Amino acid sequence: MITKSKLDALAKKYETESFINNDPCQFMHKGAGVKDKELYAFIASLFAYGNRKLFINFLNDLFDRMDNSPYEFINNPDYKVLNGLYYRFSKDKDIIELIRILNKLYTENGGLKELFEYSYNVDKTIYSTFVGVVDYFYSNVGKGFSQGFYHLLPNPKKGGAMKRLNMFLRWMVRKPPVDLGIWDFIPQSELLIPLDVHVARLSREMGLLTRKSNDFQAVLELTSNLKKYCPEDPVKYDFAIFGLGITS
Repeated sequence: MITKSKLDALAKKYETESFINNDPCQFMHKGAGVKDKELYAFIASLFAYGNRKLFINFLNDLFDRMDNSPYEFINNPDYKVLNGLYYRFSKDKDIIELIRILNKLYTENGGLKELFEYSYNVDKTIYSTFVGVVDYFYSNVGKGFSQGFYHLLPNPKKGGAMKRLNMFLRWMVRKPPVDLGIWDFIPQSELLIPLDVHVARLSREMGLLTRKSNDFQAVLELTSNLKKYCPEDPVKYDFAIFGLGITS
């Protein structure tokens, strides 16, 4: 199993402002205020899959259509500017529906922080947080939308890794320079590692993960093993695993 000193050195090397430039977290750093930042982050996290260059180009286009003011756009949406926009599985009608539900959330229920905090307080677990958040979106979606909408917000009850929502929570909870640290109702120690095929492969090579499926149980196993190195902030090693992927 990899040593703590090597993991700490890699985390320190890659958790720097230069990391932001080519990562989807770049968008949230453009936000003018807390609600702007959280919307940049949430929307960017949902589309952060597939080819990195392609989804960053898509997000640039999407936020340009919002005049790079997502909070103002969500509160006063001009849906027609989103016509013709798509990314992989998600068509323009799916993206418009996402914006419509976010509009309802911010105008009637406070916003993303309130939804995540309410869901977390059910039993103080990340799993119940995701269930509550996704249930909110599913319960408000209209009829006739494609699988592209549901791909943006996978159902945690199906046991998937929930990589993008775990990444979003890392952004919101952990402190700068890369993450924002603007939400304080979830301790850093409770965050879960954002797991994709690359992180899973490297973690197995390092002896940090034995489970063969890249599912939520694998997320829990990997995070538990990382807590042995840093109980108060296990997800900082997301940067170490990223760095190992570059150097190996």
